[in-house]
Order: sequence, then C-alpha cells, then structure tokens
Amino acid sequence: MKYFIIAGEASGDLHASNLMKALRERDPQASFVGLGGDKMRAEGCDIRVDYREMAYMGFVAVLQNMGKVKRNFKIAKQALLYEQPNILILIDYPSFNLRMAKFCKQHLPQTKIIYYIPPKIWAWKEWRVHQIAQYCDEILGIFPFEPSFYAKYGYKCQYVGNPTADSIRELKVEKLTFDCKKPIIAILPGSRPSEIRTCLPTMLAAARNVAGCDYEIVVTAAPGIDDSFYLSYLQNETLTRNTYSLLSHARAAIVNSGTATLETALIGCPQTAVYHVAGSKYLEWLVKPILFKIKHFTLVNIIANCEVIQELVASRFTLSNVEHELSRLLHCEKYRTQMQCQYADIQTILGNTSASQNAAKIIVK
Repeated sequence: MKYFIIAGEASGDLHASNLMKALRERDPQASFVGLGGDKMRAEGCDIRVDYREMAYMGFVAVLQNMGKVKRNFKIAKQALLYEQPNILILIDYPSFNLRMAKFCKQHLPQTKIIYYIPPKIWAWKEWRVHQIAQYCDEILGIFPFEPSFYAKYGYKCQYVGNPTADSIRELKVEKLTFDCKKPIIAILPGSRPSEIRTCLPTMLAAARNVAGCDYEIVVTAAPGIDDSFYLSYLQNETLTRNTYSLLSHARAAIVNSGTATLETALIGCPQTAVYHVAGSKYLEWLVKPILFKIKHFTLVNIIANCEVIQELVASRFTLSNVEHELSRLLHCEKYRTQMQCQYADIQTILGNTSASQNAAKIIVK
C-alpha cells in the first residue's frame, strides 16, 4: 500500500518514523511519501516539504510566513492528488492537518484517513472534535483518557499506547559528551525560536542565581535550530543536543511546557514547568475560561490528574518563582522523592504497550 504521512514538527517526525518501521513489518510492500523530516527520510519516505519549513506557531508567526504556509498547502495538495495514496496518516499539527483531511475527503474519497496522535482538543479548541470525527476513518489516541473524551460526543477513539513512553523504555543511558564534575541543572527551553526567546533568559537567570558555584548549568538545543542561535543567551553554560542523556544525569530541570515535561518525568528527573504567555495578566480571567477546559496545563499533571510538578505558567512565570521552585528541587529530598514516586504512577497509567506497533496493526487491518 501507499501511505501519505504529514508531520509538521520534530516530535511528529520521530513518531512517524517509528510508525513507518512498524508498518513495513506488517506491509513489506509499503511505500511512503509526505511532509516531515530527516527521521522519516531515513526510513524511506519521499519528503515533499521539510517540517522546518512548516513549524510556525501563533497568529503573528503564521501571518509573517503566510507565503510559505500557502506554498506548503499547495505542494501538499498537489502531491496528494498525484500520489493518490491508499492511506493518509496525520500526526498532530492540527491547523494544517485538518485542512488536509478535509481536502482529501472531498477529492480522494477512496483514501482512508487516519489521525495518529490527534491534537489535544481535550485541553482547548474542543469544538474540533467534530471535524476530526467527520474527516477521519480512525482516531488513534496516545493518552488513556482520550477514548472516553471522544465517547462523550458519540465518537470512537482507540488508545494505542504512548510513543514518548516507548522511547523512554528503549532508552540506553549514555555518557555525557562533555566533562562535568558538578551536579547538573538541565534547562529545556523549547523547540521553537519564539519559545526560546521568551523563556530562556528567565530560565537561565534563575538557574544562575540558584546554582552559584555548586552546579553546572546545561541547556538543550532543539532539532533544526543551529547552535549559533543560543550563543547570545549563554555565558558559561554548556549546550547539548543529547536531551535524554542530560536528563538521566541531571539533579533537576527547568522545562518549557510540552512533551518535554513528560519525557523528563518518565526519565525520572525532578522538574518544574514554565511557559510564557503574552498578555498573561489577563489570561487567567479572560482567555482561560473560554479556551481551556482542564485543571492542569502540563501533560505530567494532566495524566496524573493531580499536581505532580509546579506549573509556572503565564503570570506565575517569574524569576523569583522559578528560583524558589528550583531550590526546592535541588535541596528538599522529601519533595524530590514524592515527585519521583508520582512519576512511577504515570508510567503505570500509560502502560507498556507499543504505540507504533498497535497503530500499525490497526492501520494495515
């Protein structure tokens, strides 16, 4: 069969490549074309647009790159019509993928549409549930609470496992690629330039104030972003691209909210989550009641359904708050132990099933 896969970010590229491996095991004649990155390309996917040309987040960023956005849609639509795949597989990236699903449904009704890793509509933009169900033949969720969320609207979603948990289970802890004789404070500032610009200065300032001469501060660089981008922010800090290895050795971490908080938890590193929101002073009373339907902001707390880690988001993302929480993470053993015990509960909730294998079984069937 011919598969057309669309992944618009680095994490999607990784999860798509793992799904491709699993699909090829069940369908040796499988061929792949789509939008993605190096990991998909390494698995034999004919990439028509690289995700680095697609990862625009927020109204302003999209507006500034509207020409590229329109070009990407045009290329994707032309490729889809030309290839006429048996199956279209969408991976997260909802603003782009929902439009492509609608286009495919209208112009290629014989093509099956699978949403693997559907968008987090249970957190915000809940109305998208109807679009997803209308356009997609299968919805394959990666969080155990997603089937019940879709069920309350009368739609079917299958939980296949969590690909992030899969990656951590397969993790082989490697030695650090740099010399370090002190305990480490890890800083994960995000995967997009806009996130890094707004979060990294405060994250670094807090870490420097708490670390003194007793700790080494190490910053992770995101895929697709050159080391030079970080240089203006760094002083004596180390930059690395081996995030999992860093977290395995770190004493504590400051993490920009996203999938990285779940990765950090599953590896077992005590952490606090941060996130900058423009106009945060007004978010709590104006925007949040409209857009957000959940008690917690981070995946760690959402899955556990309780406050496992501190969420220093919006107006709570201040230098003093980050300093205070980082100090607790470094020095309070009771606090650290409690957090790590709750991490273990999250692993149990997610289960030990392979997301890519389960998804491939459903897709090929």
